[in-house]
Parts: sequence; structure tokens; C-alpha cells
Amino acid sequence: MSNAPSTDFVPNRKMEYRRLGASGLRVSVLSYGSWVTFDNQLKDDSALQCMQNAWEAGCNFFDNAEAYAGGESEAIMGRVIRELGWKRHHYVLSTKVFWGVDGRVPNMNNTLNRKYLHHSIEGCLDRLQTDFVDLLFCHRADPNTPIEETVWAMSDLVDRGQVLYWGTSEWTADEIRAAWEVAERHHLHKPVMEQPQYNMLERRRVEVEYKRLYEDIGLGTTIWSPLASGVLTGKYQDGVPADSRGALPGYEWLADRLVNDVTRAKVARLLPIADRLGCRLAQLALAWCTKNPNVSTVITGASRAAQVTENFAALDVIPLLTPEVMDEIEAALKG
Repeated sequence: MSNAPSTDFVPNRKMEYRRLGASGLRVSVLSYGSWVTFDNQLKDDSALQCMQNAWEAGCNFFDNAEAYAGGESEAIMGRVIRELGWKRHHYVLSTKVFWGVDGRVPNMNNTLNRKYLHHSIEGCLDRLQTDFVDLLFCHRADPNTPIEETVWAMSDLVDRGQVLYWGTSEWTADEIRAAWEVAERHHLHKPVMEQPQYNMLERRRVEVEYKRLYEDIGLGTTIWSPLASGVLTGKYQDGVPADSRGALPGYEWLADRLVNDVTRAKVARLLPIADRLGCRLAQLALAWCTKNPNVSTVITGASRAAQVTENFAALDVIPLLTPEVMDEIEAALKG
């Protein structure tokens, strides 16, 4: 890898930095994540260029998970950040735990028990080459571990300084509220954020199920798959391209679930709106996600550095989404 030019973070005047729910932490409204791409599509040099492009666009939040590429995604991100020489207080780093990286060992996969959480954070920090992560997510709920055990263990990680804020990913509203109430009852560190899927085609959980949680407990959201795994770029309109995410081994389910006549019709109705605004459909879809005030940050992904630059150009589209345009988009989605 070659040395990158910019090590000091310079906020982009176009970028909005939103509070993560009721916390005081501020994250860029567009952020960058490594799901699918790191190791599968990007090795160190390409990942460096993607992260540097996001950084120069004003991104201060970078998302990962121990399960991504069996831990190699975290390792790549750790090496890249070291190579780039970023100052630790300039960026927000997250990872997620639940599935583990060794499915052969009891207590080390598909769990949120205290032992697993104790060991998993050590592995995450080692691969990321850092003393702490800003955000740690419980990647899924664990029906086989008492929620009190998980909440106490996560709160202990915060007390130990290995985690600054903890939260959940794809938990139900009832599960999130139950964890919050355990923490409230025992004066523990409460879950601050949730990482749900959210995009023009997948809206119920963020807009309906979690609605009470934003006001009641100050829940923040770091939403993933804002482009519906690429469907909202328009590239699946004529089938599944060979170089697309839906064509990767193990990810065929993405195309099977999302590429159908109904979604193609919605995309076809959205394309003229993007054309009239002078932007790409992907940029329209990313900008649309930011219009939800309960979205703290929109996690983008990219397999090429140029794609990162294109995605972050959605910052120019956000001001164009007037109430009238938002109504037009809503009508296109409803058909």
C-alpha cells in the first residue's frame, strides 16, 4: 500500500454530522461500511482508496463486523487505518458481535453470553489494531442467553474502556426495550443505537416498529443496505450482472429476494425522477434515506473508489428533495 495524503480530518461543509440518538456522539450522515466488499471484492490497496475517498468527503464513521469475511474484514480495516495514519480521535469505528469466527468451539458462535463477549471483543480489537471501538453492536438477538446477562456483559465492556457505546442490530422493538429497561433498573450503560436495514423498499421496522423508541429511549440508527443491495442503482433491471453483489457466491439470496417484477417496476418509476434532478438513482436513494430524521447515519458500501465518490455526491442531492419531490417519490413507490 502507498502512503495516502490526508491524515487530519477536515469536515466537509456539505456533510451533516448528526447526533447518534440521544447521545452526544456525532456521526457523518453518510458513512462507509465493509460488508460483502472487504476481502471478497477489495484487498488492502483498494480498501485504502475507498476509505480515503470517504474520509475526504467528510465521512467520520466506519462500520465493520467480526463475521464479515471471517474476521478478515476487520483485519483489512485495521491495516488500512494504520497505513493512512489517521488520528484515533478523528474517526468513529464500529464492529458487531454474535456469529463469531470459529464455529467449531462451544460458546464462541451464535451467542451473546458473557464468555463469548469477553473473548470476542479481544479478537475484534486485535484485528482492528485499536484499544477500543466507539460502537459495539449485538449483531442479532440471542434467544438462548438471558437478556440480563448480555446487558451486564455489554455494560462491563463499556466500564472497561473497550467500548464507548453499545447497541443492537436487527433486534425487535420489544427486545431493545427489554434490554434498555434492564439497564435502567440496574443503573447500567444502556443500548444507544440500532443498526437495521432501511431503504425505499424496506421501511416498516424503522418507520413503524421503532417509532415509539426514538422518543421514549432516544434510539439512534445506523442504517444498512440503503440501496437494497444494489437494486436501487437500477443495475438489476435487465438481470443479475456478473460483477454485481448478487452474483457473488453465497449471496445469491440477495437477487432471489429483491429482483422481481414488483421491484423492477418501482425502480422504473424512480429513474425519471433521478434523471430530472440530474443525479443517479443510487444518489437519490441515499439522499432519500437521510430525509428521515430518525436516521443517524446511512452506511454506504462500494467495491471501487470511484463508486465511493459517486455515493458521497448524494450530499448534493439532499437539498433537492423538497416536500414535493418526496411526495413524487412516495407515489412512485406505491405505484
